[in-house]
Amino acid sequence: MVSLNLTVPLAVDFNDAEDYFIFITNLLIATTSFLVAGSVVLGIMCKKELRAQNRFIFMLNTSISDTLTGLGGYYIGLFDVQEGYPSKNGTYFILPSLLGVNILTIMSAQVDRFLAVVYPYTYNRYVSRTVVIGVCVSCWFYTYFFLLVQNLITIEMAARMNAYGILTMQIIIILKVLLNVKLYLIAKYQIAREPPGPQRDSKKESLRLIIVVVVCFLALWTPRFYYIIVVQVTRSRYMFKNNASDPFSMMIRFTATCTPGLYIWGSPALREAVLKTVWGRVCPPLRKR
Repeated sequence: MVSLNLTVPLAVDFNDAEDYFIFITNLLIATTSFLVAGSVVLGIMCKKELRAQNRFIFMLNTSISDTLTGLGGYYIGLFDVQEGYPSKNGTYFILPSLLGVNILTIMSAQVDRFLAVVYPYTYNRYVSRTVVIGVCVSCWFYTYFFLLVQNLITIEMAARMNAYGILTMQIIIILKVLLNVKLYLIAKYQIAREPPGPQRDSKKESLRLIIVVVVCFLALWTPRFYYIIVVQVTRSRYMFKNNASDPFSMMIRFTATCTPGLYIWGSPALREAVLKTVWGRVCPPLRKR
C-alpha cells in the first residue's frame, strides 16, 4: 500500500534560504522533543515517589510517545516523506499514530482528574495504579490495532477508515473542550472550599497542569486537523510537497516538546527530579539547585 525506500532524499534541496530554515527548524523540533520528553521519562522512572502517583503515570505514557515522536522527527522532518493517501516514503502511519496515543492518554488523564476531585472516595477505592497502567497500555493497543487493520485492507477501505478515524477524533476534541471547561469550574469553586494542605495543593496543581496541557495541545494540533478535513472534502491534493515543509505538521510535532515542557513547568516535584536526577548527572551544578 505504501513503500519505504532504502534511499530517501532529503526534504529540501538547499537552493533557497527557506530550505535551510525548514531543515534547521525540523532538526530543532526533533532534538528538543527527544531531549525534553526523554528527560521526563527518566525523571519519573528514577523517582519511586512519582511512579506511585497516578497522574505521573499518564505523564510517563505521553512522554514515552513524545520521545519516540522526537526520534521519528529525524526521519519525517528531515527527509522527503508524505504520510497520506497516496503516501510517499511513508512509515505506514506508525509515527503519526503516536499522536493518537497522546490524544487518548490526555483524554484519560482528564477523566482521571475529574474523578479524583469530584468523587475522591470512589476514586481512591477503585482507581489504583494498576488500573491506570492498564488504561495507558490500552491507549497503545487500541491505536496500533486500529493501524494494523488499516494497513491490511485496500487503499480505498483504508482511506474510508481513516475518515471515520478523523470523525472520531473530532468527537474526542469536543469532549476534551467540555471536560476542560468542567475541570476549570471544579478548580475555581470546589478546590477553593477545601481546607489548605498538601492534598489540596496536589489537586490544584494537577488540575491546572492538565488544563494548560490540553489547551496547548489543541491549539497546536487543531489547525492540521481542519486542514485534512478541507483536503478530503474538496478532494484536492496536499498543498505541501512533504511533511517537512508543512507548517501544520511542524506544529503537531512541536507538541512533543510542548507537552513534557509543561509537565516540568507545572510540577515542582517533576522539575526537581529532572534537574537533579537526570540533568544533574550531566551537569553536576544542577544538583545543588
